[in-house]
Amino acid sequence: MNIDATFWVAISFFLFVGMLFYFKVPQKVDQLLSDSIKKIQEEIENAEKLKDDAKNILSDYEMKLSKSKTEIENLIKNAETQSEKNILKANAEFHKIIEIRKKNVEEKIQQMKNQAIKDIKNSSIEIAIQSVKKIIKNSIDKKKLDKIYVSSIDEAKKILKNKSI
Repeated sequence: MNIDATFWVAISFFLFVGMLFYFKVPQKVDQLLSDSIKKIQEEIENAEKLKDDAKNILSDYEMKLSKSKTEIENLIKNAETQSEKNILKANAEFHKIIEIRKKNVEEKIQQMKNQAIKDIKNSSIEIAIQSVKKIIKNSIDKKKLDKIYVSSIDEAKKILKNKSI
């Protein structure tokens, strides 16, 4: 029998495969691959957990952002309504002050008018008395004149007192 090189290659191949199984190389390779797969799976699970955590944090911040936007809008609306109320209040107070000042001015004008009327009456009475004195001096004697003068002054005083009261 003639043994050729292919026979020896086949035998060396079987010996090599046998030695691999004898030294448990496929189980070690399998173990290494299984460990690597487990590590990769753990890393994937950790990555998924981190992804879920990131999504939760993102949703929390989005909720906080939307809440803060609504709060800001509410604050702006409240500020606008408060400023409108303040403007209306200030406007009403301004009108009240103007009304009070207007009434005060009208009262002062009325007082001045009344005082002017009194002054005119007093001065016209004095002028009338002086003119009556002159007329009486020129036309009546002194005794009659003094009597008429005193009585007319008393009458004028009585009339003025009645009118001023």
